[in-house]
Amino acid sequence: MSSARHWHRPRVYAVALAGCGIALFAALGVWQLGRAEEKRQLLAAFAAAAQEAPHKLAEVRDETDARHFPHVHVLGKFLAERAYLLDERTHDGNTGVHAIGVFEAYGEHEALLVDRGWVAWNHAPGTTPAVPPLPDGATQLAGIYAPYPSSGLRVGGNALERQTSWPKLTLFLDRDAIGADLGRPVLPRILLLDPAPTTGFVREWSPNVMPPERHIAYAVQWFALAAAVLAVFVVVHWRKDEKPTR
Repeated sequence: MSSARHWHRPRVYAVALAGCGIALFAALGVWQLGRAEEKRQLLAAFAAAAQEAPHKLAEVRDETDARHFPHVHVLGKFLAERAYLLDERTHDGNTGVHAIGVFEAYGEHEALLVDRGWVAWNHAPGTTPAVPPLPDGATQLAGIYAPYPSSGLRVGGNALERQTSWPKLTLFLDRDAIGADLGRPVLPRILLLDPAPTTGFVREWSPNVMPPERHIAYAVQWFALAAAVLAVFVVVHWRKDEKPTR
């Protein structure tokens, strides 16, 4: 028997199936590359926010552009008897909480939630987070006016309703739930305070989004699948013919 490779004309359905698969996987790869570029721009805008000229809260209070992070100066006072602890937040491999204050900005009818920063807390029995006290009286704040952090899957219902002492512990920040808990509306964004070395808080802010590198990794996977479909198509149709020898 002798053999030689020849191109076997594919059936129409095989061409259509392979073409659709390649086009779909390639399109998904291009989409992931686009998402990676969007995330780069988002991270760059966030990094540049602290260097922007400050805005008054009233100018940006209803900001809806998720790519815009206004740097805000606001005057008001904290509600000393009301605060939250955003639990299960890590920093450098350590577990802790973000201390969330409730701020009354002068001239504003909705409360402003303020992320004062991260402090360590290992949840050891009988311990509480060492959160520095709130300032008294009129206070000037500066920070990035940013969307609320994403919460992922929510389980267990609204834990705020079951707590009677303050500060209240929560795994996510829900604007409506906190508004109901406070008995007053809250603004649509949270203020991430500017870093200050003497406050006792860690303030290293970044958008809670998938990094561009992961999108690129997904894009490579989709392009690899497109290449695999093409390779299988070629192998199946460029095959040997077995012929009897005399």
